[in-house]
Amino acid sequence: MVIARGDVVWVDFGSPRGSEPAKRRPAVVFQADWLLATAIATVLVVPLTSNVDLGDFPGNVRVARAASGLDRDSIAVVSQVGPVGREFVDPFAVGHLPSHVMRAVSDGVRLALAV
Repeated sequence: MVIARGDVVWVDFGSPRGSEPAKRRPAVVFQADWLLATAIATVLVVPLTSNVDLGDFPGNVRVARAASGLDRDSIAVVSQVGPVGREFVDPFAVGHLPSHVMRAVSDGVRLALAV
């Protein structure tokens, strides 16, 4: 797998269950590069949504399409950070978030997790 922290990748989250991310959608790789280089079978990601109304939720981060490589603006839904199996992550990124956007995503995750 050729991905790095901050990459925007497509992920198959599977069937919808409640408010969890579902179907095939973009996400930001959140896991540290040194862990990505190991044999750990999962990758920590922050799902992206095109539902820009979720940008008002505390900690969520607006990601401009120019920053993500996607065809529309998105919202990083920091409260849904979680692991996905590597087999469900496309191995090639469609974009890479600038460092200032990744800092905002990291700040949002810290807020959501109270760490």
